[in-house]
Amino acid sequence: MRFTADCLLLFGATGDLAQRMLLPSLCALDADGLVSDHLRIVGTARQELDDAGYRAFAREALETYLPDYRKPAIEPFLARLHYQPLDANNAAGFADLAAKVGPVQDGLAIFLSTAPSLFEPTIAGLVASGLAGERTRIGLEKPLGTNLATSRHINDAVSSAFPEERIFRIDHYLGKETVQNLLALRFANVMFEPLWNAAHIDHVQITVAETVGLEGRVGFYDGAGALRDMVQNHMLQLLALVAMEPPASFDATAVRDEKVKVLRSLRKVERDETVTGQYRAGAIGGAAVPGYDQELGQDSDTETFVAIKAHVDNWRWKGVPFYLRTGKRLYERVTEIVVQFRPVPHSIFAGRGARTQPNQLVIGIQPAENITLSLMAKEPGLDRGGIRLREVSLDISMPDAFAGPKKRIAYERLLLDLIEGDQTLFVRRDEVEAQWEWIDSVRQTWDDHAITPKTYTAGSWGPSAAIALAERDGVTWHE
Repeated sequence: MRFTADCLLLFGATGDLAQRMLLPSLCALDADGLVSDHLRIVGTARQELDDAGYRAFAREALETYLPDYRKPAIEPFLARLHYQPLDANNAAGFADLAAKVGPVQDGLAIFLSTAPSLFEPTIAGLVASGLAGERTRIGLEKPLGTNLATSRHINDAVSSAFPEERIFRIDHYLGKETVQNLLALRFANVMFEPLWNAAHIDHVQITVAETVGLEGRVGFYDGAGALRDMVQNHMLQLLALVAMEPPASFDATAVRDEKVKVLRSLRKVERDETVTGQYRAGAIGGAAVPGYDQELGQDSDTETFVAIKAHVDNWRWKGVPFYLRTGKRLYERVTEIVVQFRPVPHSIFAGRGARTQPNQLVIGIQPAENITLSLMAKEPGLDRGGIRLREVSLDISMPDAFAGPKKRIAYERLLLDLIEGDQTLFVRRDEVEAQWEWIDSVRQTWDDHAITPKTYTAGSWGPSAAIALAERDGVTWHE
């Protein structure tokens, strides 16, 4: 049932995510007239604040994180904000929260960003206070569990109060423009889809590299590691978008039906198809940085780097490896997808001394949003010494190609879709469970074969074993 909510309830309203992403996103949507004049925003968290105190808190966050051209919109936006303190473990507090929300005429949208241990009491409190009615939908920020069993436990708790059509599981990568452009690239251009298969593609690389370390996430990250933190959600979603069959239409059901087919087709990872690592002291951008164990203050076997050679066992992708790698304290910050095409079956130029290189498509997601396609072209000249061919790149910089529209952060799109009820860019339960099932099998492979993190120097591209993982197949990581 689609409806546009006239109240947005933000759990975790004083947290880091709210300060950096949620409040700036909502202020930008308000400034551009994309939300109703009647939309009320109610924040809640454990911190004891009243409306005025929360507006002062929000003002400081917006002054810090909003771009300068947006700052005139701060004062009008603050009038939308209200606040009610809440300890989710105190069931009685939800009655006061419901009173603060007040009567909701058109609908209520809830953004729930909370520790996994608080999901059950929060859902119970929402139900008991009448905040989980038929015109309420709920957005869930990760982490949603640590394995398949805990994920199911959380999803069972949520689904006891909300049907699937009113549950919006958030993966903020799906709100990024370049990720959405991947679908447009594949399904709005006739030249790509006929070649998008094992007959023409040699392999695919997906890299999510970070230069940061723990960054204040010590408690969460050491219990999660790179596999759960990045591969289970962001990277598998990117893989699914690359590998999915064309959906019948661009709507939530059709798109997510095709993604889950890919996730269910992932082959179990073998011992020699995965590498884990943990960074040691090194340098990032010329500045010395400590190792993971030093940042943590103790020894740990948590992986900060993962490389996996994955396979999608279906008709389209049989035999095409998908190389995944992600890590912290790597050489540079970059998220990209590389589609490596096969060489031409026969070069007519070989007899004239020319060498051809396979075409390559690079989709940059962050920090630069761009699409680069390498093509072979003839160098100018009379060719008396032989024909010379050279790779030429066709570069599309998304900010340059679309200079007019404002650049939006992912949460702007996702919050607006939550308010309006469009689930296309949110993750369905069967997707989440398929992702966890595969991730659990990877961890089981690590346990069965006693695979432990290899050390790598901060500022490098990870353990040398990750380079070997690709190079033994004749593949070089794109760097």
